[in-house]
Amino acid sequence: MANTARKALKNGAIDPSKALPVVFRILDKWQCNTDEQLKLLGISSRSTLNKYKESSGGIRLTVDMQERMSYILNIHKCLRMLFSADDSIYGWVRKPNSHPFFAGRSAMDIMNAGRVADLYEVATRLHAWRGGMA
Repeated sequence: MANTARKALKNGAIDPSKALPVVFRILDKWQCNTDEQLKLLGISSRSTLNKYKESSGGIRLTVDMQERMSYILNIHKCLRMLFSADDSIYGWVRKPNSHPFFAGRSAMDIMNAGRVADLYEVATRLHAWRGGMA
């Protein structure tokens, strides 16, 4: 596995597993427990989750996992652009939302269904709310 990652890096590719520590910091700030982390990242085993937590790169990730990480990072980016206070940036995902899509549920309630589409839906709404700015 590490050999494949090294070979890709030699060819100029980016190692997506290098983003794992950042994603886990975001999940910690969102106060996600282990079960929530498993669902959000689409991981079925705690041992795999722990392996990813201990990694600092050089491991292969599925396309599904990379997509989930991308949505988590984009949700975080949007929240940082929408809010200035850490309580709002990291607390928004747990607050009930009156928007018709959320119907009184929090973003975490939506994302905890465990589907990539749920992460996409939350990320898309946040992106629209921030005006689609880069």
